[in-house]
Amino acid sequence: MLEQKQVNFAQYGKSFQEDLCSLILDDRPFADQILEVFDPNFLELKYLRVFVEKIVEHRTKYKIHPSRKTMVTIIKSGLNEENDATKRQVVDFVARVFAKEEIEGAEFIKDTSLDFCKKQKLKEVMIKSAKLINSSSFDEISKLISDAIRLGASSDFGYDYLKDFERRFELKARNPVSTAWGEIDQITGGGVGNGELGVVIAPTGAGKSMVLVHLGSEAVKQGKTVVHYTLELSDTTIAQRYDSCITQIPLSELMDHKDLIRETVEDVKGALIIKEYPTKSASVNTLHSHLERLRAKGTKVDMVVVDYGDLLKPVTREKEKRNELESIYEGLRGLAQEFHCPVWTASQTNRSGLNAEVITIESISEAFSKCFVADLILTVSRTVEDKQNNTGRIFVAKNRFGPDGLVFPVNMHTRNVSITMRPPNTSQDPLSLGGTTNLTAKDQALRIKEKYKKFRQSIRAKTTENSQNEPSI
Repeated sequence: MLEQKQVNFAQYGKSFQEDLCSLILDDRPFADQILEVFDPNFLELKYLRVFVEKIVEHRTKYKIHPSRKTMVTIIKSGLNEENDATKRQVVDFVARVFAKEEIEGAEFIKDTSLDFCKKQKLKEVMIKSAKLINSSSFDEISKLISDAIRLGASSDFGYDYLKDFERRFELKARNPVSTAWGEIDQITGGGVGNGELGVVIAPTGAGKSMVLVHLGSEAVKQGKTVVHYTLELSDTTIAQRYDSCITQIPLSELMDHKDLIRETVEDVKGALIIKEYPTKSASVNTLHSHLERLRAKGTKVDMVVVDYGDLLKPVTREKEKRNELESIYEGLRGLAQEFHCPVWTASQTNRSGLNAEVITIESISEAFSKCFVADLILTVSRTVEDKQNNTGRIFVAKNRFGPDGLVFPVNMHTRNVSITMRPPNTSQDPLSLGGTTNLTAKDQALRIKEKYKKFRQSIRAKTTENSQNEPSI
């Protein structure tokens, strides 16, 4: 006869059990799954048993999974029957849970705890079945075992409108990484955040790779860990651009200031990993595997830069190039969501953008549909005169977080990867659109043309007026 012994999670340690309880609170689909086979007595520590019991009580009474905010209220007012020591331990545990941004090894904890609980449930049913062999039919016993095996199966059918009611009223943490351009940060809510895709569009030679280095450098200076994939230039060339951007030493003079550069970059708070792949040799899956290896090594990636997306190899071959590019950008956004970090990449314009004063989405090369998955699209335009004067314009072509259709004048010095922005509507750049509009690509183009038309007319009028006022000789 099978005997049932008291078992619990003691073999996995205190940290495992605390993280498990945290997951039961924060992950409703997982809670639905494990609570079918979970016994609070599996938890070795009393304060954790009390914590989970309060979650179950709330779910049973209100048919809604509690949020963190609700749980705080429950803990404050619902522990009257517990002794002071248990109350203090529960409160301390909740404080530690809320201080954690994420749980390392969450999938391992889920799989291990589910396997443990399902085995205990099956063991319990088998003991019961053994007692019923002489008094119940085979079908009854078979059903009992089958039902036990089905318990704890995945129950994630999506966002449950009622059960997940509380989640609709929680503040969502995007944790955006600043671009260091105050104007862009202001209209995007701080930059591009976790799970979001930013795209820089520019013609060849306009400096899209420089913009990506600027964005990566600012993240590193903010203490972030950045992984920069280069598919066109060598890893050392990209590293030198970061040296120049961070220290503001011109690229041509880096070799003369080796010690100064080392001292400066050693003081930078963040970390930078540059991975080089030959053009069209790496796919999104290749990047995924590399990021997985970094994560397994304990590296938490805060931002990914891909220079640039058009040079990635498609995972599947399509008849038309535009379909391949579309799948690449969809894969990049999926990468951002899976690794819970912002991803920045670049795309090239078609020939119409080569000397355009302002580039709209219509100038994007090959696959217009790759714009659909991007959360933020910035275009960089630099005419011949702009390159001579170290100026240019950044146009906010798409912005899921706020207004778009805005043009910002920039000073752009490629010699030391310095890109600074001037506010719109300044006398320094009368082409700035300003305002807070949400326009279609067609309306953006029409509005820009109208702005330029008026600007040229005003210049001609001033020129004519000046020539008429000149004294005759």
